Amino acid sequence: MNNNETGLPAKILVIDDEENIRNLLCETLRLVGFNPVSAKSGTDAISLIRKEKFDLALLDVNMPILDGFRTLEKVRSLTESLPVIMLSARTEKEDVITGLREGADDYIAKPFSIEEVITRIQTVLRRVQPSTSKSILEVGPIRLNSDTYEVQFENESVDLSKTEFRLLQYLMERPGIVVEKDTLLSAIWGYDFDTATTVVDTYISYLRRKLHRSGFEGIKTVRGVGFQLKAK
Repeated sequence: MNNNETGLPAKILVIDDEENIRNLLCETLRLVGFNPVSAKSGTDAISLIRKEKFDLALLDVNMPILDGFRTLEKVRSLTESLPVIMLSARTEKEDVITGLREGADDYIAKPFSIEEVITRIQTVLRRVQPSTSKSILEVGPIRLNSDTYEVQFENESVDLSKTEFRLLQYLMERPGIVVEKDTLLSAIWGYDFDTATTVVDTYISYLRRKLHRSGFEGIKTVRGVGFQLKAK
């Protein structure tokens, strides 16, 4: 399903300085039922985001003047809610981690298949659709409100990125249950196969830095299996 929560075709911003790639992506997205809008630079994209509402952005990393990482940083200063999938010929682990740390929702390496791009878009859009799950979750000293997008530790607000929030929410919905790493990769990042990525471990470490305090160390590692969240 390629519609947004209003029932209209999801509006996708395609940001790439290469005209042929930009046109190919827009034409394909249009054919499968999306509403694509193109931007040839990071500056153009920022201008569009200021004026229009988009459901998702495809963002090329290797652009002149304002590259994808700097563009993403500016996007996140404007909105935390816009899902962003980065496209890049750079597949070094450091680049992938940088993109995800800056707030990207996914990272696709070039050359890519159009089918892969469509699948990743649909996966990310499904993840950000309004959930029917319980809006208030509490595990030990942590309280999460999915309606207001707030997390508190003993009534003190904790700032989390969108990906950190989703990961914490997933664990809080399953208190005490050991969740396998592959399951988290699929549920949070949309990977349905073993990518040998360290992204789950990286984001678990981010959550621990922000939530392990006052004697609370509730995010446990079950070696060789995955992670679990306990009240103590």
